[in-house]
Formats: sequence, C-alpha cells, structure tokens
Amino acid sequence: MSMRVILDDDGRVEALHQRWRMDPFYSLVLLEELSRAQGEESLEQRLDMLGMEIRDTLAPQGYFTELRHADDGVALGDVEEYTVMERDGRVEFVFLLPLAAPLDLNGESLAYRVYDPTYYIEVLHEEDGDGPSEAALVMAGADQRCRTRIIPADPDPARVAQAARLDITDEAPDGLGRYFAETGEIQCDA
Repeated sequence: MSMRVILDDDGRVEALHQRWRMDPFYSLVLLEELSRAQGEESLEQRLDMLGMEIRDTLAPQGYFTELRHADDGVALGDVEEYTVMERDGRVEFVFLLPLAAPLDLNGESLAYRVYDPTYYIEVLHEEDGDGPSEAALVMAGADQRCRTRIIPADPDPARVAQAARLDITDEAPDGLGRYFAETGEIQCDA
C-alpha cells in the first residue's frame, strides 16, 4: 500500500488517499475470475463492480484503517471516491478516505495503521530495496513542515505465538491484525 495524507488550505488533515496493490497471485486469481464471468460487461466495468464490492465490504470495518491523533482515535467518513484497475498484471484498489471532520494537528503526531482485524490479510507499505519507498507515505496540500516515517511492526512474542497457533480452520480474535501492522506517522510543526 501507499498513503498520501491530504491537507486542506489551512493545513488540516482532511483525507487519506490510499493505494492498495494486490499481490501477484491474488491479482491473477481476481483477473481470471473477472474474465470468466458471464455477461456483456467489459473488464473495466467488472473492475468497477469489484471496487464497489471491496468498498462495501471494508466500510463496516473502517476500511481497515485505524487513525490516531495524540493517542485519541480519529473518526473517519465514508469512501465515495474509489477505483479498481489492472496495472502490469496487478489489481489496484485506490480510494479517498475522508476524515469525519478536518483535523488540525496542533504539533501533535498523527499515526495510522492499515490492517485486517482478523489477521487474514497482510498489508505492507510499498518497498524500495530493504525498506519502505519514499512514495509509501507522502503529504499533499498546504505547505507545512512535516516529517513522515513508517515504523515496522514489532509484535510481542506472545502475540506471535498466538498467531502461529492458529490452524487453517481457526478464526483469529478480532483485532489481532493490529499487532502485526506497520505504523505510518506524521509529525508537523505547530
């Protein structure tokens, strides 16, 4: 995934623009299923329908996005702008996740995690070599002095053991995925 934090003209965070690039195998499965589907729709139309299905599935789960400002949860709005496309054999889901209200950071950090609460899907930032790419977390909008960083997951060994004990038929406890998620952090001068 990659994240672009959108600021308004007053330097407040108003949305998170996310790009999720599915892994090659899952992309292949999706594209094959879409190409074999019955009907007259083009691949682009079928990708649009897939986008709506993904959005509707993620909505009750907060779009897999946990956002915190100064250790408080931040309310998110509903995704209305999204698209699904095929690029270089990979399926990409791109969407704009608005905040419920613009957020003035007031010099406090903003942190996010993107994860599947059930620990079924792993979400990682785009990499470039041995670490996250520079484009994995960027700011867009008003001119502010902001620093960004992506913090690797460092789960407690007890959580790792808990996850390792899950059998293919087991269901992970809700929220287990957060302990294995990378954290994106934004710190802007007040």
